[in-house]
This record gives sequence, C-alpha cells and structure tokens, in this order.
Amino acid sequence: MAAISSTTNQISPANERLYGLSRLVGEWKGKWAGNGQDVGFKVVSIRGATAQVEYTHHGRTERGLATVKGGTLTFGNVTIGSKDGKTAALVFSAGGGKASAYLQKQQPAGEANMLVGSWGGSSDDTQGTSSFRVLSVDGKEAKVRTTINGITREGTGIVYKNVIMFGQAQLSTQDGKKGTIIVQSGLRSFAVPATKYPPADAAATATTSTGVNKLV
Repeated sequence: MAAISSTTNQISPANERLYGLSRLVGEWKGKWAGNGQDVGFKVVSIRGATAQVEYTHHGRTERGLATVKGGTLTFGNVTIGSKDGKTAALVFSAGGGKASAYLQKQQPAGEANMLVGSWGGSSDDTQGTSSFRVLSVDGKEAKVRTTINGITREGTGIVYKNVIMFGQAQLSTQDGKKGTIIVQSGLRSFAVPATKYPPADAAATATTSTGVNKLV
C-alpha cells in the first residue's frame, strides 16, 4: 500500500487549547511492555474528527484514518495519547486482552541537520556579533558553542524540531541558511538575524568538531 501523503492539519482552536492535539503529529517509536517488540505510530495529519496515520507492528505497516476523541486517536484496536508531545502511551485492546507501549517522539532528521554548522549575526542590543555553533546533533541533544556579549560558552543544548535551546540563547531556522538567534538578557529577549557560514568560513574561524551526527 502506498504511503499517505502529507496534508495540512485542521485542528479547531478549542480542541488545541483543551487537548493540544498538534502534539501528536509526527513519528513515534517504542516497544510493547509485555514482549519488548518494536512498535511505531505515525500521525501524518489531523483534520477535524479524523487523522491520517501509519501503525507499524510485527514487521508490517497499516495505513488509514484514525478517529479523534478528546486528546486521543483511535485506529482499529489501538489508541494513542500524549500529555507533553515527547512521550506517548499506546494501548491495544481486543477480545478482552490489553497491551501497552510507551513511545518516544522522533526528531525529524532533516530539521536537525539544518541546524548543524556555524551561525552568526550582529545587533546593537547584544553588543555586536553573536555566534552560535552547532557542533553535532545526537537525537534530542546537541553539542554547541556560543559567543554572546563577548562571553563564550560550550555545552549541551536541547533540540526541538528546528530549534536548539542552550542556556539563555536559542537558535532557529526554517531553511538551513537564514535563522534567528534569540538572546535573553535579564527580563528582556533580543532576536538577532543570523546567517549560516559556508563550511570553509566556519573551518577558518573555529576548531573542527569531532562529534558525529546521529539522529534518531
């Protein structure tokens, strides 16, 4: 069966406010609690009372429409729900028997890959040039080095879609070329337009990273 093509989500503001349905959109992977077998559930889109989904179990994938009820989706004998958009519970129920699995939201590889590299921009609010270098991405974590207000910091940032958060700074991009560095200073936040440097320029201005990108 052909894969389901992506379509625009149509979630009512009321349902989004009450249940945060958009958190379910994306790919989820985990294991059944009883036998440890792999299981996956992908929410392609949510449109009103139905959702396009892909359910992978026992080495095969079923595709079709799930029913939206409150903050959960039901597809055949399985129901999925998530409170935080990071972990989800999947429950199978049929013939009096039940099984459960805990799933993790998967980071889209393309979005995280766009962030890797050296970014920089200037703003009077941040006392000159701000730089944000993404050395490597490993799942939901990234090794980064920032220089803001003349102070350089290095450590591990948190990856969420096309955003990396590190301390009081964060980097976001929509196309992997232009981005925004947001800097927090006291109670104020400043948005600095940023550009991704070509690899040659990045190599000339910073130490080469030995980190290996490993996206889940």
